[in-house]
Amino acid sequence: MPITVDIDVMLAKRKMSVGELAERVGITPANLAVLKNGRAKAVRFTTLAALCEALECQPGDLLRWEAEVRAGTSQEA
Repeated sequence: MPITVDIDVMLAKRKMSVGELAERVGITPANLAVLKNGRAKAVRFTTLAALCEALECQPGDLLRWEAEVRAGTSQEA
């Protein structure tokens, strides 16, 4: 999937544990793990807003798009 989740980066910058973030956001640590490991199919805007509030960041600090490399194509120009 071309969307990369950088929650781990923000957790490290804020010196916060997964459990603490889950508690502040109001989701289970298991659901937060699914999201931070990139296995989630969707995220509610209310959850994204709560993550941003708890981590004092912007949505773009947590999510980024990366182009997928397709078979048979080269990334070199």
